[in-house]
Amino acid sequence: MKKKVSLKDIAKKVGVSAATVSYVLSKDKESKVSVEVAEKVKKAAKELNYQPNQIAKSLKMGKTFTIGLIVADISNPFFSHIARIIEDEATKLNYTVIFGSSDERPDKSWDLLNFLANRQVDGFILAPTEGSEHQIKYLKEQNIPFVLIDRYFPDLDTNYVVIDNYQAAFDAVIRLIDTGHKRIGMLAYLNSLHHMGDRVKGYEKAMKKHKLRLDSNWLQEINFFDMELEVKSAIDKMLGGDTPIDALFFATNTLAIIGLKYLNSLNYRIPSDLAIISFDQGEAFDFYYCPLTYIKQPLDELARNAVKILTQQIESPAKATKKVCLPAQLVIRNSCSK
Repeated sequence: MKKKVSLKDIAKKVGVSAATVSYVLSKDKESKVSVEVAEKVKKAAKELNYQPNQIAKSLKMGKTFTIGLIVADISNPFFSHIARIIEDEATKLNYTVIFGSSDERPDKSWDLLNFLANRQVDGFILAPTEGSEHQIKYLKEQNIPFVLIDRYFPDLDTNYVVIDNYQAAFDAVIRLIDTGHKRIGMLAYLNSLHHMGDRVKGYEKAMKKHKLRLDSNWLQEINFFDMELEVKSAIDKMLGGDTPIDALFFATNTLAIIGLKYLNSLNYRIPSDLAIISFDQGEAFDFYYCPLTYIKQPLDELARNAVKILTQQIESPAKATKKVCLPAQLVIRNSCSK
């Protein structure tokens, strides 16, 4: 096995003390070593393929330079995009990101949180699951830095970066109304998470503002864990009866993709038979015959704000909580025109 390169090896090659090498590699520009010597040390370290002892470095600095990121599903384009930007932003600050998916299960989220905390991550960026309030309280009690992203709990004083879900949903439904639709349905998840509740409230407010009645079949909330079957059943209810919907607002892109597949199987044409707007974009939308109107979330801004807030709190634990609510943009395409 090849011997690991030490500070002494670099010192011997350059002709300086091991302490000088340590100063240069640990403090860089603050090492107070001459530029000429510092450059020689760094060049020798590179030539010898020196790898610093990260454990020793972490113990010395009291930091591991790692961030735990727990989202609902890393394979979902929404979360994978956020994860990519978080990773890029963290790398600029010399942090490594460790990813995990909760699958919307609080027990799995708790296991991931404990696993990462036991490995001394410096902080967390979390998209919390339903019923995980106690996990957030635990982080606060343990003084572990964290930022909630995409979702938050209004009753808990925490850092968070979210979008204005209420306004985004309201604007989307107003667009459907303005294009002549009056029997507008909404398909959402059945859960107590605040962001989903705000989307439903935005839908209801827009309908009430224009004095449009809300048929009991038009708002359908389905179980995340039985999505495929329940989406089909929900759409059947919306399209059946004496007052079938003439427009449909999907609360997530995942629901939209499943719903559009089913509508195609029923030979519904978009937008002539049914107008559509989806919350958030999906890659599958690019292959759909009708360009879909959707709510574009500022994912880059969400991710960058989360990293900035977290790393600032890691550096200054007493820093006041930061709450960021970003606007979303309605991207109008062909699926909701008359």
